[in-house]
Amino acid sequence: MSLTETLARVLARHDELRDTLAQGSLTPDQIAKLSKEYSDLTPVAEAIFELHRAERELAEAESMLSDPEMQTEAKREIEDLRPQIPGLERRVQKLLLPKDAADERNAILEIRPAAGGDEAGLFAGVLFEMYRKYAAHRGWKFEVIELAQSDIGGIKEGIAEISGKGVFARLKFESGVHRVQRVPTTEASGRVHTSTATVAVLPEMEEVDVNIDEKDLKIDVFRASGAGGQHVNKTESAIRITHLPTGIVVAMQEERSQHKNRAKAMKILRARMYDQQRTAIDAAHAAERKSQVGTGDRSERIRTYNYPQSRVSDHRIELTLYNIDEVLNGAGLDSFIDALITRDEAEKLAELCGT
Repeated sequence: MSLTETLARVLARHDELRDTLAQGSLTPDQIAKLSKEYSDLTPVAEAIFELHRAERELAEAESMLSDPEMQTEAKREIEDLRPQIPGLERRVQKLLLPKDAADERNAILEIRPAAGGDEAGLFAGVLFEMYRKYAAHRGWKFEVIELAQSDIGGIKEGIAEISGKGVFARLKFESGVHRVQRVPTTEASGRVHTSTATVAVLPEMEEVDVNIDEKDLKIDVFRASGAGGQHVNKTESAIRITHLPTGIVVAMQEERSQHKNRAKAMKILRARMYDQQRTAIDAAHAAERKSQVGTGDRSERIRTYNYPQSRVSDHRIELTLYNIDEVLNGAGLDSFIDALITRDEAEKLAELCGT
């Protein structure tokens, strides 16, 4: 379907909804459903009207060029209107892009060391702090849910809830394998080592969003332990929840209260269950697309941080910047995230327009 046909269908549907809502024979549920659709379509319809108005005025100005008395005024109008058209078209196209229902959600961030031994744990800790600083840079709230630290200062696992405006929309492309190349402090010969850590960004879900049957849960309680295995709590406050149908397991021991650990574990379980469903749907859709920013696969290597060269490279968009300190301090992440969002929008626009 061409863009012109798409715009015509949007306007026709907007008119149809307006006329239907004007009738008095709808049920409250129908009114609520149709009103939301009408409200969502109204900004798109207004942008299309503005584009069509500019196109009409441009055509009228061009038709006046043949009149000697109107040529000067016509040329002035053409010079003013012609540059507006591409911008108005881009605005309409952007409004037509399919919305990700999870974009306005808060996010659950999970970071774990992968290949590289102790150095991977240290790098995982660096990434955890990078996202903490990025959240502060964006004015978001960063709340640690679980943080298991290693004996040498790295982390075995870090989980946090990040809340604020448009959190998931900006962080969803961060999921994947992050690689570091640097000289470990324990390396006497100065040889550069490579290690990796995995990042998962999941949209936070409420109880009403993901239905979990208590009969499907296996719950184990145990004593919490700290780094090195020493007990930090003499009561069985730690909890492990297994969702039997999916095999998803969540363990939580950050809090001294079993009740609080259970609440946090359930929050993560809901996020992981939703993410599992979302990944299956996205994978099916991705197979139909010509290209994409990233699969979201946790095994996909997405970015390399090279300390000796102060270089950060995102392999999905082939963007390399030499500002590793700024990136690790949070603010420099915007350059990569903005580029990833732009690329994703461009791919969706190409799909929308059939190119």
